[in-house]
Amino acid sequence: MPPPALTIGEALTEASARLVGLADGSPRLEAELLLGEVTGFDRARLLAWPDAALDTAARRRLDGLVERRSLGEPIAYILARQGFWTLDLVVTPDTLIPRPETELLVELALARLPAEAPLLIADLGTGSGAIAAALAAERPAWTLIATDRSLAALGVASANARRLGLANLHPLAGDWLAALAPGALDAIISNPPYIPAGDPHLDRGDLRREPASALAAGPDGLEAIRRIAATAAAHLRPGGLLALEHGYDQGGLVRGLLAEAGLTRIETLRDLAGHERTSLAWREPGGMQGSQIAPWNSSTPPLA
Repeated sequence: MPPPALTIGEALTEASARLVGLADGSPRLEAELLLGEVTGFDRARLLAWPDAALDTAARRRLDGLVERRSLGEPIAYILARQGFWTLDLVVTPDTLIPRPETELLVELALARLPAEAPLLIADLGTGSGAIAAALAAERPAWTLIATDRSLAALGVASANARRLGLANLHPLAGDWLAALAPGALDAIISNPPYIPAGDPHLDRGDLRREPASALAAGPDGLEAIRRIAATAAAHLRPGGLLALEHGYDQGGLVRGLLAEAGLTRIETLRDLAGHERTSLAWREPGGMQGSQIAPWNSSTPPLA
């Protein structure tokens, strides 16, 4: 027997009730997003037509999506997309879900680097390509190299670059800076994993379903940041910028690592919640110039 007919308003109420109690998200908002996926209606149309009928096929599909979400699957993976900066990005379980606090990296790069200069910038551990895509879209004069050791993640980043028409974004397989030649970069931007392995937050909410390699980095969460900081100066041109996202309680430790690496003008920026979230530092001007160096090692050409 088919399920009884529902109106859009009734379907939203029912779906919202089934989503109460999840660790992440807003039940009503997520119900609207899932119903919008089923019907093709935007949120304004859903709210404007609460008495419109929802046909049987749409109701069954909505039931399936709500069931997936109620079992803890992140809504970004269910919808296969996530908003970041001004972009709508494809995301999959092979990539971290882009989050608003990471937009601070985009903001500081846009503010600190010359807009019209032909800069070469690496986004390390790019995942879906969110940071690189946002910078490439805002700064056509810049060239973005988006690296990741996960070929599955690079496939997502490549698909986003093609879909958004970002010819200045080049995905490249490699572990952090290993695929990039010394002295070639004007800036290095990264949101690396920084949660300590074994942290209880990894077993809660959406984090349970996201790639562990994109979240956790050793006993203190700083393993990836140590590797990047230790090799950044050698890969930056004189006057180049390094900017890293990190945990809310890691600012002091990260500043120490940047200083140990010989970088200068170190500072930490706070996110909208007031937490230390992003630290940046510079390679001092002078010394070897890298303008004639190929940006990637010949053994690891960029993906098409």
